[in-house]
Amino acid sequence: MLQPIVVTANEADEVAATRRLQLRLPSDVACIEDAVALVERHSFDGDAPTRTRFRLQVALAEALANAILRGNRADPGKAVTVECVTAAGAVRVTVTDEGDGFDPSQVPDPCAPERVLRAHGRGLFIIRHMVDAVDFNDRGNAICMTWRRQ
Repeated sequence: MLQPIVVTANEADEVAATRRLQLRLPSDVACIEDAVALVERHSFDGDAPTRTRFRLQVALAEALANAILRGNRADPGKAVTVECVTAAGAVRVTVTDEGDGFDPSQVPDPCAPERVLRAHGRGLFIIRHMVDAVDFNDRGNAICMTWRRQ
């Protein structure tokens, strides 16, 4: 049986002008579309350009697919956590899996001639081109993506 997405949100913090949303989802790619929609609705109040929304949708979907398929290896006993912090100047989304992690600096360049025709291996490349900033934790099982609110 498919586990539901667990949602935790706080009311807007008037002093810090931030909102937080946390999702916990099963390692099932069927949850990606709903998770992306929840984060997008939380992040923007209709004030974001279509291009920014698209960039968030694509990068978040890629990060979730990587976390589910690569990090957690689609193990139904493992979950993926998404934390979204929305502030006046930026939206920051962190995706964390329960896998062993990896070293992002060791990911091969998908544009290298010997890799161009491969069916996989472009997720991080796409993410890096869809966000304003990207960071990884030391363990390599969490990616933090930031979009400036324009």
